Amino acid sequence: MDDIFTTDTFNIVPHLIALAIAYLLAVPIGWDREREERSAGIRTFPLVAVATCGFIQAAETVIQGNPEATARVVEGLITGMGFIGGGAILRLKDSVRGTATAASLWATGAIGTAAGLGAFDVAVIVSIVTVITLKAMKPLKRNQEGRAVEDPKLHG
Repeated sequence: MDDIFTTDTFNIVPHLIALAIAYLLAVPIGWDREREERSAGIRTFPLVAVATCGFIQAAETVIQGNPEATARVVEGLITGMGFIGGGAILRLKDSVRGTATAASLWATGAIGTAAGLGAFDVAVIVSIVTVITLKAMKPLKRNQEGRAVEDPKLHG
């Protein structure tokens, strides 16, 4: 029986790299949500990325070389992220709030999953697109009366 601590089976460095990349790519998203005073913020987003990356990596020995098994793990993560995102959405009398946070959580799950699968290019692109969308599209957002939302920080 192999000792689990031999260098052949216990190599923590690739896992640490993937987890660190997932974490770092999620921080700007969490920072944006924190600054906007949303329900999920600077702590939640990196944890989501690390957790999804960790699930992929924990299953690595079971799913390696088995596309169907990989698909089942990814499907579970997608479903779980949808469930978590659904919890961020609030339906009020005449409006719905939290959809951008929910979508951001889902995107962060994709970042962690991509990092866990070694698709770092995809993880970087999803992170960049998410941050740009949250920032660039904010001026186009409409309030309940149908007018563009003004950022009070811009008008001092």
